[in-house]
Amino acid sequence: MVRKLLILMGLMLVVSLSARAQDGVEIFGGYSYEHLGSSPGHNLNGWEVAGQYKFLNWIGAVADLDAHYGSPNDRTVDFMVGPQISLPGRISPFAHALFGVGHIRVNGIADTSFATALGAGIDLRVAPMFSWRVFQADEVFTRFFGGTQHSARISTGLVFRF
Repeated sequence: MVRKLLILMGLMLVVSLSARAQDGVEIFGGYSYEHLGSSPGHNLNGWEVAGQYKFLNWIGAVADLDAHYGSPNDRTVDFMVGPQISLPGRISPFAHALFGVGHIRVNGIADTSFATALGAGIDLRVAPMFSWRVFQADEVFTRFFGGTQHSARISTGLVFRF
């Protein structure tokens, strides 16, 4: 059974490599909301930018940078990279796994941690060169101040294609 599954996956890879790749760059920028998963939790508003290089029309590498701000001086900054899989079309769902570093400053105290984001979203093509990222939802995992946080991040904005 496992051998048949590996053969099938190998055939799918070969067929997909022969398909015409949609090489290109996508740049996303927009508003982002984060519910920082610490007790009792902080609601932060900010921005997110990401760049993706598509190796094939359905898979690419993403670099993602976000910053979220609260009061009085709370803020988080994350930089992560990883693979993203998408289904090309006018309505294009996608999923990604990102890995990198996160930094937090809460109540004047700062910490840096390994960060991971697992998420998905939907892009809606508005014109040939750009789409609206209707939503992107991620669960961001960090380990600030010796504890584990599971933070929800939701973003929306524009995607430009080159």
